[in-house]
Amino acid sequence: MVDVLGFNLLRTSVPWFAHHDPTITKTLAVAAAMVITYWGNCMLTWHQSGATARRREVTLFVIFNIVGLGFSVVALQISHHLLGLTSALADNLSANVIGIGLGTVFRFWAYRTFVFIDHDAADRREQMPPPPRSTPP
Repeated sequence: MVDVLGFNLLRTSVPWFAHHDPTITKTLAVAAAMVITYWGNCMLTWHQSGATARRREVTLFVIFNIVGLGFSVVALQISHHLLGLTSALADNLSANVIGIGLGTVFRFWAYRTFVFIDHDAADRREQMPPPPRSTPP
């Protein structure tokens, strides 16, 4: 919501953004959304992961958000510059439907796989003895 609302607010209420490349506006909106998303993921979605490796977590979160931003920017660039679809509706469909949709799938997978992992559960799995080996009859 922060991304979409920020993008549209900047494009419609700040004259400078209305007359320049929409990818600048998209980047600023994503930066604001990234801060709120990190907090929300830490507190709500991935709260069980703990805070044992916060620096690593933040670094990976930012990297994966930049990659996720790439989906929106590429979709917006193709629509706006390559196809010449420059209306507000076209910008929103390309950046905020197609781009965010693809980016969301990628970020969910990346967060779950690399960022917000349950370190305590991983440590418990590593400390478990190996299962007994069965002997052939």
